[in-house]
Amino acid sequence: MPGMMPFQNEGTNWRFETVPQPGLNGRRGYQPRGRGLGGSSAINAMLYIRGHPWDYDQWAALGCTGWGWDEVLPWFKRCEHNVRGADAFHGADGPLWVSDQDHAHPGSAAFLEAAASLQIPLNPDFNGMRQEGVGLYQVTQKRGERWSAARAYLGDAARRTNLSVVTEAMVDRVIFEEGRAAGVAYRVGGEARTVRAKRVIMAAGAFQTPQLMMLSGLGPGEHLQRFGIPVVRDCAAVGAGLQDHIDYTAAFETGGSFFLGHSLAGSVKGMGSMLRWLATRKGRMTTPYAEAGGFLTTDPASPVPDVQLHFLIAIVEDHGRVKVQGHGYSCHACVLRPESRGTVRLDSPDAAAPPAIDPAFLSDPRDVETLKRGVRAMYRILETPPMTGFDGRDRYPVDLTDDEALEALIRNRADTVYHPVGTCRMGGDAESVCDPRLKVRGVDGLYIADASVMPRLVGGNTNAPSIMIGERAAAFVREALG
Repeated sequence: MPGMMPFQNEGTNWRFETVPQPGLNGRRGYQPRGRGLGGSSAINAMLYIRGHPWDYDQWAALGCTGWGWDEVLPWFKRCEHNVRGADAFHGADGPLWVSDQDHAHPGSAAFLEAAASLQIPLNPDFNGMRQEGVGLYQVTQKRGERWSAARAYLGDAARRTNLSVVTEAMVDRVIFEEGRAAGVAYRVGGEARTVRAKRVIMAAGAFQTPQLMMLSGLGPGEHLQRFGIPVVRDCAAVGAGLQDHIDYTAAFETGGSFFLGHSLAGSVKGMGSMLRWLATRKGRMTTPYAEAGGFLTTDPASPVPDVQLHFLIAIVEDHGRVKVQGHGYSCHACVLRPESRGTVRLDSPDAAAPPAIDPAFLSDPRDVETLKRGVRAMYRILETPPMTGFDGRDRYPVDLTDDEALEALIRNRADTVYHPVGTCRMGGDAESVCDPRLKVRGVDGLYIADASVMPRLVGGNTNAPSIMIGERAAAFVREALG
């Protein structure tokens, strides 16, 4: 049920936190990550966004041969089963279902109407001819159900005799023999096990892939030695280059129960919506919450949109971890291409211990300036009819003309919008973690297939690009096997 997204626990979400962030006034940031088949696609907001073609052409210019827009577009189309059908930008025969929101909240329509009145163009397809503008997001759902990477790719494969899925397992490290990945050491219920393999593919995400790489002896040599880990390859890029979308959320309280929220009336409506979904797979519980949004160019010198908006039909405080009584709406503004760079490092030689995550949020002043422009642009929409007709009370009012006050508010409240990448970057240089065919340098038989390989963060949500990377990794491994 898509609408159950906020209700997660430690069984489905790793619930990581960052180290204290100087750029966020010493606060620890929250870093949710999916814990289960499908990874974070099992708990995310299901928005299907690829990023801008410019992003992939930049990858190619950075030495990632074969990753330009014209080269990755066929792979996006291959993944996709878009309910609108196939065209020059979309596929209709892939395993990943991409659907329109047939039951979007009227508040989302009001947000789009307000933006349009400010001459921001309505965009029916952020993955089509252009990205800039506002509109409803398409979602990775199939007939009203969440369609995670696991449902897309493991559904039919579960019947294959050459596939074995082990759950409730913690991978400890990759086993190397004579410079080649020969298997994986893992544990189930405290019992140590190993599995042998001709190829090993890492797909643990931007935090746990570099963590496992370092636990396996691949990473900054001095750092590994501090934990007594034998160095297989001294590679400074493992765990470096962390990039994430820093994001500010505005929240408005409203009277009544028009928007979603916590009240007796809201609970009654929610129960009705759940019953409708159980019977029909339709209605309010198909919501991704962040139903509408868009891409804005706030810097005239930028060749592409530099800010993304997500409009939510509920008040979301502290990533939904704080329950707010009453009803209202929220809106996010995020920096699409942050200049700040962070790291992932080991905090323990135990794979079950969280890694030390340091995104270095807002350490580069350019990100602060972009976020201030984005917040101001967001408020222009929220302070325009018909949004003003909701009589929303801003929970965090600020004088937008006061630069210092706005920056202080941002540093007090900003955090991730859940798109970490770059910690095992691919590239054409010898210092990169893996080559453009996603094979890890310096060893044989080891590949990476997740967002950690991105050399630069794309201008948009990262689930769709991660699945495209997985498709390409599968093809590279098949070719290597002959």
